[in-house]
Amino acid sequence: MKKTTIFSTTSFFAVSLLALGTIQAFASENERVPPVRDKLVQKECSACHMTFQPTFLPAKSWKKMMSELDNHFGEDASLDAETAKKIENYLVANAGRRIWRDGWGTPPQRITELRWFKSEHRGEVSPRAMKKAGTMANCKACHQRADQGDYDDD
Repeated sequence: MKKTTIFSTTSFFAVSLLALGTIQAFASENERVPPVRDKLVQKECSACHMTFQPTFLPAKSWKKMMSELDNHFGEDASLDAETAKKIENYLVANAGRRIWRDGWGTPPQRITELRWFKSEHRGEVSPRAMKKAGTMANCKACHQRADQGDYDDD
């Protein structure tokens, strides 16, 4: 009795190319995120730091952050109520899909402390690059198009 194979050589080659394309697309997705398109968010947030894309944190994180603008990482970043609400609405509507449940403790506030961030940068940041950046939150020091959502290494 003759054994039959599920894939011919041609089929195997086609499936391999499809898988490779999927892996490359996934890598690109990890290095590119939707940029902040709201002018008010850009204006207010970039007055002190790079405007971080809302997809990096879950909605609960953005709600907590916006409720504590009087002590925003040691600075008073207070805004009038209308402006703060508009910014919060944008951040929450575009937040990362990860849900933060009440029983999990305090929602994360620092992108640099998230597991995926630490994993992505483990062993890649030289002392020279760190000196140039000053802080891990200075994404644009190494990713010049970070404000556009492009985190490819420059």
